[in-house]
Amino acid sequence: QVQLVESGGGLVQAGGSLRLSCAASGRTFSNSAMGWFRQAPGKARQFVAAVSWNGGITYYADSVKGRFTISRDNAKNTVYLRMNSLNSEDTAVYYCAARRLSGVPMPRADEYDYWGQGTQVTVSS
Repeated sequence: QVQLVESGGGLVQAGGSLRLSCAASGRTFSNSAMGWFRQAPGKARQFVAAVSWNGGITYYADSVKGRFTISRDNAKNTVYLRMNSLNSEDTAVYYCAARRLSGVPMPRADEYDYWGQGTQVTVSS
């Protein structure tokens, strides 16, 4: 059974930092592109960042570029999202996702086959 489990969310003050982790199990994702998405209350799910199978290519939403960093450790089957300079607009549930058959990072949610349950990030101003 494939599982993606996010952790690292929480409450942080504006300007602060968090690091999210997504641990995959059930199969190896070393050949799969991985991504992070987020969804705020009343809003559609939004692309945040994605990384290629070997970490060599990363892709960010304009709203997080320069503040967030996606990375992965294939030996641990884990992908990370380092978030700096957080602001209230970053408040959302953050979801990890994986592509089953492709190592190419994509910004569209429908390109991803596996999803985690999400972790809440709340930024207080």
